Amino acid sequence: MKVFDGKKAAQEYMSKHTLAFSTPELTLMRFAFWLGDTVPDPENKENSLPRMLTFMVEQDFAPILIDDDKYEPSGAVKSSNVYGNAFAEPSPDGKFCSECGTTLSKTAKFCPECGTTQD
Repeated sequence: MKVFDGKKAAQEYMSKHTLAFSTPELTLMRFAFWLGDTVPDPENKENSLPRMLTFMVEQDFAPILIDDDKYEPSGAVKSSNVYGNAFAEPSPDGKFCSECGTTLSKTAKFCPECGTTQD
């Protein structure tokens, strides 16, 4: 699939044009006009095309599937000392992870240590 590489286009535009005194709206408008300019086709010099098409790159996108039933802890939350629920819950009977035995809140859906789905 061909997609527009806007970052590369913006970097090239900003490196060639002085915009120190321009407002963001004016900068964006000039950038849009610059992308629409007709330039020689890099593959066939006899033809011309809008500059925007020279920034089209072929990319292969794999679909990203999010599985809500499986949680894999990244470890980023460990330092916050808050697991499962931000509010303290009195738990006289206590809830523990069926896999690793970690103490959990009553409303925890996943274990923060091993990622096991809780019943």
